[in-house]
Amino acid sequence: MAEAFSLPALKDRMQKSIASLREELAGLRTGRASASLLEPVTVEAYGSRMPLNQVATVTVPESRMLSVQVWDRTLAGAVEKAIRNSGLGLNPAAEGQVIRVPLPELNEERRRELTKVAHNYAEQARVAVRHIRRDGMDLLKKLEKDGDLSQDESRKQGDLVQQATDAAVSDIDKVLAVKEQEIMQV
Repeated sequence: MAEAFSLPALKDRMQKSIASLREELAGLRTGRASASLLEPVTVEAYGSRMPLNQVATVTVPESRMLSVQVWDRTLAGAVEKAIRNSGLGLNPAAEGQVIRVPLPELNEERRRELTKVAHNYAEQARVAVRHIRRDGMDLLKKLEKDGDLSQDESRKQGDLVQQATDAAVSDIDKVLAVKEQEIMQV
């Protein structure tokens, strides 16, 4: 049996791409400490790479400080190294099982770097949405070729897929603009 075309399923996949972008952007530092800042960090632990939240607890004791409580004392060095090498521009300091991560003041150059990172995330989301569009269009072509869908219906559905894609890309641009504004505020 041929695979059925579902516009709502495609729209749902596009919305998931936008939600993923929002999560990635939430991890970008804007000058305030946030536990989500360290979510992308992975630690070399027990012979494999693990997300930081599986080996430690991240808390925010002050507005410009993160505190990482490592559960296994032997991993403290690995966690400190992972945070330092994460590309987030952080300089952690270990004190036994607790690692303090002060957040430096954002200067203009760092703000521009963060904006570039945000643009990268947005472009990845746009590419994901375009891949979803391509999947939908390919399915429509296949259904039309197999005779399960008329040429007119295929074209009509294709236009709807394109409209959904345009709406999703527009949403991505809006999310990016809000984050860019947040980063560039002093």
